[in-house]
Amino acid sequence: MSIRRISVRLLLIVTTSGCATHKAPSINPRAEQELASDLARVFGAPVMSQGLWGVEVKSVDSGRVLFEHNARALVMPASNMKILTLATAAETLGWDFCFTTTLETAASLENGVLEGDLIVRGTGDPTINSRNGRSTAVFDEWAGTLQAAGITRIDGTIVGDDNAFDDQGLGAGWSWDDLQYGYAAPAGALEFNENVVQLTIAPDVSSEGSPARVELAPGSGLELVNHAYTGASKTATTIGFERRVDQPILTVTGSVAIDAQAITREVAVVNPTMYFAQSLKDALIARGIDVTGNAVDGDDRLDLPAPSARRVLARSQSPPLREISTVLMKVSQNLYAETLLKAAGAANGSLGTTEGGRIATRALLSSWGIPQSTYVQYDGSGLSRYDYVTADLIVTILQHMYSDPRQREPFVATLPVAGKDGTIASRMKKTRAEGNAAAKTGSIANVRTLSGYVRTRDGEMLAFSMRANSFTIPSATVNWIADLAVETLSNFTRR
Repeated sequence: MSIRRISVRLLLIVTTSGCATHKAPSINPRAEQELASDLARVFGAPVMSQGLWGVEVKSVDSGRVLFEHNARALVMPASNMKILTLATAAETLGWDFCFTTTLETAASLENGVLEGDLIVRGTGDPTINSRNGRSTAVFDEWAGTLQAAGITRIDGTIVGDDNAFDDQGLGAGWSWDDLQYGYAAPAGALEFNENVVQLTIAPDVSSEGSPARVELAPGSGLELVNHAYTGASKTATTIGFERRVDQPILTVTGSVAIDAQAITREVAVVNPTMYFAQSLKDALIARGIDVTGNAVDGDDRLDLPAPSARRVLARSQSPPLREISTVLMKVSQNLYAETLLKAAGAANGSLGTTEGGRIATRALLSSWGIPQSTYVQYDGSGLSRYDYVTADLIVTILQHMYSDPRQREPFVATLPVAGKDGTIASRMKKTRAEGNAAAKTGSIANVRTLSGYVRTRDGEMLAFSMRANSFTIPSATVNWIADLAVETLSNFTRR
């Protein structure tokens, strides 16, 4: 069963009793005090004495704050920043918003030959990738449309037009030693396969100590340097890879046992537009349309015709935001977050920039009466170590999204469900929180966060935000503390 179908079924469990007819809970100060005492013991565990917790728990039904601990302290949110990004995108773009990508040309068609360039013009669609086979379907459709128009050969280049967004693909405050990894892929107006390529490392089965067999899929823009070797039988795999900051060079190190299976890793590409254009060229050739020219980034072409001078040959629309957001939140897909923030910035017809998205976020939160002092936003995904938010801010956003009939169902449906799917599929199993709590995780070095909703024994809906910073204990221990707190909330009763 798909993530989306599971989510919809579980959503009924999470939200059904939270409709407008749900009675406000009776106030029982003693029960609230006991809950606060239990949570104080959970978050006051000595094992986290050198770390920092920022926590708030609030009843969505009554509006009462049931627990807070450093709730107004600014701490790094990691991927909980996606809650701000999605709220902004939902309000600014709408849940039915779709990205559009077009194939355009200003060239003439003679005897089956397009006598000039084919231009692919993007607006940020992040879904042309292998999830559900969408990239294959889009390229099949485009090739079929071109062939139906009589095009059998393109006597020109494949040009990527990424001018809907700026060229700043990386976020401020991203760690330089993250940049080679797939989760730090740069965003752009043209995005193929989530802007990652596959790195494959296999042993040389003929000889221990010989270089490992290393292959990087085409289109990365990286030069591969192989320092990996074939290890002895049954030895541990120690493969690592690092991208140089000053040059587009990827160095692979470590060993893979001679009797081990090949391993794969995701590597972020250097230039998403070039990657898209080259992938499109390869796809058209594979589908019977010859292309004589190269793939190029339109920014390198001074003679690129203006959009008004081109005609559209093919058009593709992404799935709507409600579907895109399910991947964004359940998988915690950073590229989707950065793309949606830029798209929100471009909603008024301007260039899509991160700063434009931040302006849209500030406008939205200000309209909700949320002061700017409660957050510092530098990106959309939370990968930046310049991001800071308070637990009180996150709970306020969760309350707004839940209380708005336009936003509740689609927003809650995007969240991972405890013990069932997404990034908390293996957490809180065999507890009252399983299939009940719906929450977004966050994870970067020395940061773990969890924010969302859970129902109590009485059916009362609670919004919570739990964020840990500055710890050196195992992150699994920090996650266990947060899970214990959510389980405590799920068992709360006012009776």
